[in-house]
Amino acid sequence: MSSIFNVAVVGLGIGRSHITEGYVTNADKFRVKAICDLDPARLNEVGDAFGVERRLTDFEVLLAMDDIDIIDICTPPGTHLAQVMAALRAGKHVICEKPLVGSLSQIDSVIAEEKVSKGLLMPVMQYRFGDGVEQARAIIDAGIAGRPYIGTVETLWRRDADYYAVPWRGKWATELGGVLMTHAIHQHDLFTYLMGDIKRLFGRVATRVNAIEVEDCVTASVELANGALGSLTATLGARDEISRLRLMFENVTFESDHEPYNPGARPWTIQPRNAEAATRIEALLKDWKPLPSRFEAQMGRFYQTLLGKAPLPVTSADARRSLELVTAFYHSSSTHEDVELPISTQHPRYDSWVPPQHRAA
Repeated sequence: MSSIFNVAVVGLGIGRSHITEGYVTNADKFRVKAICDLDPARLNEVGDAFGVERRLTDFEVLLAMDDIDIIDICTPPGTHLAQVMAALRAGKHVICEKPLVGSLSQIDSVIAEEKVSKGLLMPVMQYRFGDGVEQARAIIDAGIAGRPYIGTVETLWRRDADYYAVPWRGKWATELGGVLMTHAIHQHDLFTYLMGDIKRLFGRVATRVNAIEVEDCVTASVELANGALGSLTATLGARDEISRLRLMFENVTFESDHEPYNPGARPWTIQPRNAEAATRIEALLKDWKPLPSRFEAQMGRFYQTLLGKAPLPVTSADARRSLELVTAFYHSSSTHEDVELPISTQHPRYDSWVPPQHRAA
C-alpha cells in the first residue's frame, strides 16, 4: 500500500493551479490537507471547490501541524526566503514557486539550510515536463544530437495595466524583477537544461510597455561553456503570445511547441540532419509512451523522490543556475559589459540585483 503525503498550499493564485494540475491528478499520492491565503474570500472559494477544511491566514500555524508533510509555497516572490527557511527549519518538505529567492546570497543560505534539514526542497520548473522537451532531452542524452551549435529563445507574452493592478506586481520589493524573473525564467531554464551552462552573457533590460518599476523587455547574447552560442529575447508587449525555443545541434535541430505556458508538452519539431540520426531517433522513440506535463508530471516525480526511488526532478542547484543568469543579465545591462559566469561571492550583485534606489534601507 502506497503512502499518501499531506500538503499545505500557501498562496492561492498559482497555488490553485498546483492543486488542480498537480494534486487532483495525483490523488493517489497527495492530499491537500490545508490552504493558506491572506484573502478570506479566496480561501473559502478554493476550500469549497476542493473540499479542504483547514483554511488559514497565518503561515506560522502551518509549521506546527504535525500531520502536514509538505508545504507548497506559491506566494509573491518577496516572501519566499522567509517562508522557505521557516518550513525547512520546521522539518517539512518544501515545494516553492519561481523565483525561489531574490539573490545568489539568499539561495546559498537556502542551500546551506537544506543540507541540515530533514525535509527536501523542490523548486518549481514545470515547463521541463512534457513529451516535447523530454523527447529532446532523451535524444541529447543518447548522444544522437551531437555538439550543440546555437540556440534561440523567444518569450513573447502580453501583460497590460490590469495585470499590474495587483499591488505586489511590477515592484522590485515584492516581485524582485519583471519579465526576466517572472515570465522568461522558465524558457531560459529550458535552454540551459538542454544546451548546457552559460559561460558569458551580454544583455540589456528595459521598461517600455507598462508604467512599472521592473523591466518588461530584455535581450541577450550568450556563450555557453561548451562553446555553443545563444540569444534570449523576451517582452510583455506582444500582441499574440508564444514561447519558442529553436536549438541547433550537430545532427539535429529541435523547435519547441509555441504554446506560451506549456512549450514542453506536445511533440516538438525534430529535424535530423542525416539518415543515421533519423534512424537512431526513430528507434529511440519507437515505443515512446505519452507523458503528462507541467505540475502533474513534476509533482508525480517528486512523489517518487519522497519514496526514495528517484532523484529530485528539480533541485536548488537548478534554481541557483537560473538566478545566476538573472544576476548576469541585470549587471550587464547596467554596466554595458560582458558578465562571466559562475558569479563569485565577491561580485557586486551577489547580495542583490535590485537597483540601489529600490533597495530597502
